[in-house]
Parts: sequence; structure tokens; C-alpha cells
Amino acid sequence: MAGRALTEIPMGDSPAVGDAAVQRPWRSRVKLSSIAAGIEEFLANAGFDRGPWLTVFFAAGIATWFALDNPFQWVCAIAAAFLVITGGRAMWYERPERAEISLALTATALVFAAGLATVWARSEMVGAAAISKPAFTQITARVLSREDQPSKNRVRLLLAMRDAETGTAQKVRVNVPTASDQPALREGAVIKLNARLMPPAPPMVPGAYDFARTAWFLGLSATGSASGEVEIISPPAPSGGIASLQRSISRHVRSQLGGASGTIAAAFASGDRGAISAADEEAMRDAGLTHLLSISGLHVSAVIAATYMLAIRLLALWQWLALRVRLPVAAAAIAALGGIGYTLLTGAEVPTVRSCVGAVLVLIALALGREPLSLRMVAVAALFVLVLWPESLVGPSFQLSFSAVLVIIALHNSAPVRAFLAPREESGLARAGRRTVMLLVTGLAIEFALMPIVMFHFHRAGIYGAFANVIAIPLVTFLSMPLIAVALFMDSFGAGAPAWWLAGKSLDLLLAIAHWTASRPGAVRLMPEMGAGLFMAFIAGGLWLVLWKGKIRLLGLVPAGIAALVMMGRPVPDILVSGDGRHVGIAGEAGQMLTLRDSTSSYAQDNLMELAGLPGTPIPLSKWPGARCSPDFCVLTMKREGRIWHVMMAKTRNFVERDALYEACRRSDIVIADRYLPANCHPKWLRADRNMLQRSGGLTIYLGEGSIETVAQRQGEHGWWRGW
Repeated sequence: MAGRALTEIPMGDSPAVGDAAVQRPWRSRVKLSSIAAGIEEFLANAGFDRGPWLTVFFAAGIATWFALDNPFQWVCAIAAAFLVITGGRAMWYERPERAEISLALTATALVFAAGLATVWARSEMVGAAAISKPAFTQITARVLSREDQPSKNRVRLLLAMRDAETGTAQKVRVNVPTASDQPALREGAVIKLNARLMPPAPPMVPGAYDFARTAWFLGLSATGSASGEVEIISPPAPSGGIASLQRSISRHVRSQLGGASGTIAAAFASGDRGAISAADEEAMRDAGLTHLLSISGLHVSAVIAATYMLAIRLLALWQWLALRVRLPVAAAAIAALGGIGYTLLTGAEVPTVRSCVGAVLVLIALALGREPLSLRMVAVAALFVLVLWPESLVGPSFQLSFSAVLVIIALHNSAPVRAFLAPREESGLARAGRRTVMLLVTGLAIEFALMPIVMFHFHRAGIYGAFANVIAIPLVTFLSMPLIAVALFMDSFGAGAPAWWLAGKSLDLLLAIAHWTASRPGAVRLMPEMGAGLFMAFIAGGLWLVLWKGKIRLLGLVPAGIAALVMMGRPVPDILVSGDGRHVGIAGEAGQMLTLRDSTSSYAQDNLMELAGLPGTPIPLSKWPGARCSPDFCVLTMKREGRIWHVMMAKTRNFVERDALYEACRRSDIVIADRYLPANCHPKWLRADRNMLQRSGGLTIYLGEGSIETVAQRQGEHGWWRGW
């Protein structure tokens, strides 16, 4: 009876059964269909372009490999990407009209997995294990490359050698004093020398420069310095090649143009920055002009543009060729060769390669009559660099160069800027004024876009860089570089002196601008380490701003604005401890930085000052009235968030009576030492001795929050970190 009633009742008479069987799936499909339609409409209205986003997801895969800790997590990330690919394909088969969304899901997941796999494979292929401990040894090696650094009175050699115990091949980098330099000490020579070798250093404290990671991808097993004379066992082959030509040009330029201007001219002509003094480099950095010293987009573009203009005018004089060949194509080919040659001559660093690839793409677009400056062009250049050097993604060079280009293209393709720069009937003075205003606006936009990147990597930024660049960029592009080129050409006739004199004056003006700007009050802004999370919020907001079109792009200001507010309220670390325990910085004591040691190491002091975001000169604890120091220990009492903290720090490794040490540890909240402490040393909160620091690396301690950040937390099981 019950079964009959159930089967005979029409579906329409039973709302519950009808809803369950028909209406709910139908409503779900309608809902999903509406969402998909909304996504497609959004993509159409926002100017979705697959090319740039594919490069973004390829880069996201690389970043994920660095962010995750171990191979299991990397495999899970790749597996998750393939699940998305499977879901995208299933959507395509079930709803062919949604092929656009399915294709987007499939393509982005595929390039994400490809990016992660690419950097993983690159790490396995080129990564070199570091030596286990410091060593003073005699080595026999072949010189792979040589870098002159006269400003530091040394020559830097990259050597290939074999490990004395295992016989495995190793690359090491050794600094040789200028007094021990020899003409035969160059590429191809086999040499013998005594050297003190060190494993590449990890970050000194969380957020500091990770040289161990850089060395891993360079294949370096050790760095060090030579001691005594260098013996030449086998001389090199006769001079030749790009490196030899680069050094010859650099020496020639410095011989023709002395002083600081000559060192800058050598950098422009050959990419050799080894002779630039530390004071000039610091002034250029604080004035926001360091990009002028690194051969990148500005220099490559200037060389290619000048070569193109010169070639097309000279070719136009050949009537037979002009009637039979498209001169723009021929001139573009010559300019491309000129750009490639300049890139190779100046060292083929990542910014230079990126600029060269981008400029060649612009030339191809011009030859084909297509739009030369586009986001797709930047995406292709970025993908080219990331496929060859995926590790460059996490370095400041890649991030700064591509961010600047993205800002320029996005800004100049926006409707208000196009309207502002549109041709019109006006005087030459008004036209020049509009272009000057646009140059200033572009400089400000680039300055704002690059500041989070500069702060993340260097913890300091020049505030007035946009204004300095308004004068410096035209000065270098239209005066200094052309004069250097003319001077080099005229030197072949022995008549380059006037051009060198003018070039020197223009570079003296550039340095004067840098030093004056850097010395202004408030010219440099220091900021404590922001953390990877805030940095990614800035990057995500910036990419949203430049890759979409219309008003929807303004949503990118939301994550960037939130990150800026959080960053401004980020607390200053109270204590910073280096990974070896020797260097300790105490921040927040009357706005000063206190250091455990009166160190002669500017590297250690600079790291502590920059990571704490404090300007000025650090004060040794022994000279601070609130500290009590003996020959072996310093004790400092600090007050944070209403609590008193007693911090004891070891200065030496001298023997200390066991009971006295036990009592001192018992009274302390934190004990920091660069040696092993006995088991009976039990401070109230933290014992950071050599045993702990070997596993954790450097420390950043926030007393107000009662939290500790370690270098090891950010390293995972990557090959360059030995703590795991």
C-alpha cells in the first residue's frame, strides 16, 4: 500500500520529492552557469590577455617552489595543478560553450606546474654543495673568469678545482690582493695558491641577503681570499674573447678619463663597475640612480635606438639597396646585432638580457608594422629569462627591471595619459613642457612601484629618486652615452680628447646630482624587514593594476594599501642575533642601535641597522650607561610592554666558573652566546647558544609579542641550507 501510494503519486503532487529530484540540480546548474557567465563577462570587460597571465603563473610556480619546504610539498603542488587541469578538461567536455574558462584553467595550471618543475630541475642540475667548514688550504685550479675591482684593491677570480678528499669538481671564488696580481692571471691559466675558504654564508638574520642561495645557483662551493703569492703553473692562451675585450675597453676608458667620472664611463662602456668607489655607489643608491650603473633597459635601448637611426640613414644613401630592400627591416637587423653585441660585452646580466630581448621584440614589431610596446612583449621577455634562469625571479634585479617596464607600459597605455600626450597644435615650449611633466609623472610612478621591492631586499630607499631621475636620465641618455661612443670612435684616429672632456663634465654633473640628492634631509628611508606575506600583497596588487584594463584594475590598490598600512605599523625587532652568535643588535633603546661588539665589520653593522630600520651609528654595549659589561659578558636590562627583560650576552669563549655561570643564567631571561653553554645554564625564556644557532640560524626577537623568527623557518629543505 505504501509502495503503491509512493509510485502512483504524481511528482507534481509531492513538492519535497519534486524539489529533491528536479529543482535542486537544476538550480545548481543555473547557479554554476551564471557564475561561469559572470566570469566570462568579467574577463571580456577587463581586457583579459592570456599571454601576460601565463607568464605570471609560470613565475608563481617558481615562487611556490621557493616558498614550500620540501620535495613532498613540491610534488603535492604539481599534483594539485594537474587536478585543476583535469577539472578544466572535464568542464570543456561537459559544457563546450564554456571552453574559454576551461582553456584558461588548463593553461594557467599547466604553466604553474611547468614553472615549479623548471626551477626544481635547475636547482638539481646546477646546485653545488658547500664545503663543510672553513679551511686554510693550498689549491691548484684553473681560472674560469676574472673581475678587476681596483676600488677594493683586489682581483676576483672564479676558479675550477677538485676536492682534495673526494676528487669531485668544485667552483670557488677567491679574492686576490692587487699586490699579488700578475698579467698572466686570467682566463685559462692554471695556478697554485694558498687560500682561506669559507662556505657561502646564509642570511645573517631573517630578511638579510641570502648569499648561500645565490652561490647554490652559481655553482659555488666556497668563497675566500688568497694569502701570499700566486704561482702560475700553466699560462693562459693568448688574449681573446669577450671578457678580454671588456677589460681592455674598461682600462682604456679609465686611462682617457681619470677620477670618479672615468669609473662611471667605464661602467657605461663595458659594464665594469669594479672601479667605482663605495662613496659614489652609496650616493647613487640613496639618490635612486643605481639603475644607471647597472647596464639595463636604458642603456640597451639607447644603443639600439642610436644604431637603428644611424643605420637607416646610412643605408638610405645607397640607392640600389633602398630600391630593393625594406630599409626599416635591414636597420632593425643591424640594431639588433648591435644590441646583442653590447649585451655580451657588458656581461649579459639578467637586466641586460631582459632589455636586449625586449628591444629585439620591439624591432621585430616595428619591422612588421605591429604595436611595439605591449604587455605581451614584456611577458615574452620575462618568460625567456625565467626559463633560462628561474632563480632570478627572487632576486631584486629581475623584479626591479620588469616592474619598471610594466609601470611604463601600463601608464602610457592608459586613456588619460594617451589623451595628455596626443599631438595637438601648440608651441614647441608647450610640447616640451608636457613631455617634462610626463617624465616626472613616470618617474614618480616607477618610484612608488619599486619602493616595496627596494624595501624588501635592501630595507632602505631613496625618497627623491623620481626628481633626480628627471635630470639624470636625459643627461645619461642624450649626452653622456653618446659622448662616450663618439670618444671611443674618435680614439681610433687619436682625436677623442675633446669628446672625453665633455663626457667627463657630464658625468661629474651626474655624480654631483647623486651626492646632493643623497645628502638632503630625509633622502633615505629605512624600514624593518617587511616579511614575505606583505611583499606578496604588494606584488599581487601591482600585477592587478597593470594587467587589467578599465576601472576594475583599481581593485589592485586594495591589497597594496592594506600591505602599506600593515607595514607602517610593523614593530621594530628588539634583538637581532647573527647565525654565529657573535653579532647582537639591540634596537629601541632611546632610538639607538646597541651592538655587542665594537665591530670593524661594516657588513655586520649595516645588516643590523637596516633590518632594524634605524639610522645613525651603532653604539657598543660597553659604552652604554644602562649595560653592565665584564671582559666576558654583557648584561642589559630592557623594558618592553610593561615587562622587565634581563639579557646576558657572551663576548668571549674564555672559561667561566660553572657555578657562577649557572647563577647568571638563572637570573637572566635570555642568554646569547657564540659558544656551547653547559647543560646547567637555564635562562627563564631563551638560550641562544652555538648549539641552537647552528640549527636555527640568525634570530629576530620581538619582546613585546614574545615571538622569535629564525632564518631556518624560511629555508626548508632546499639544497643551500645545511641546518636541516
